[in-house]
Amino acid sequence: MTTKKNYPKSFSHIGITVPNIKKAVEFYAEVMGWYIIMQPSTVKKEKETAIGQMCIDVFGEDWEEFEIAHMSTSDGIGIELFSFPHGVKEAPEFNPFNTGLFHFCIQDPNIEELVEKIVSLGGKQRMPIREYYPNDKPYKMCYVEDPFGIVFEVYTHSYELTYSSGAYAE
Repeated sequence: MTTKKNYPKSFSHIGITVPNIKKAVEFYAEVMGWYIIMQPSTVKKEKETAIGQMCIDVFGEDWEEFEIAHMSTSDGIGIELFSFPHGVKEAPEFNPFNTGLFHFCIQDPNIEELVEKIVSLGGKQRMPIREYYPNDKPYKMCYVEDPFGIVFEVYTHSYELTYSSGAYAE
């Protein structure tokens, strides 16, 4: 058996479909402080440009146009927001048991303030803020959703720091 050296790949971006792109950009800029890299713009189906052809490759032929905006986190992870005029405008049913993207997670040391801000601007808190190591370490988490019903998680500390301590170990 031969093995090739492998290395961890970096995370580039995530694409999120929202019902109203302008409201989504406002929410994520206000709540998360994400940088607006490209304001909302309209992409029309056409084959004359590389972007037009790529969109046809990805979405097929059954569309005419959509809106897109690009944002970025403080650590350079991209957030691509999409809004399709004929798409379903309700959030998908939250079902973490089915195969597919379950959630994304952001990190903020002031989790209480962030969750409060999410709720005050139309989102939801889906659970109480919980501690991974009560009375030992200050690592906290909470599931929330944006005003469009998209579920995400908030951590107070980095992923590798939280789990390297053995959150599930007995």
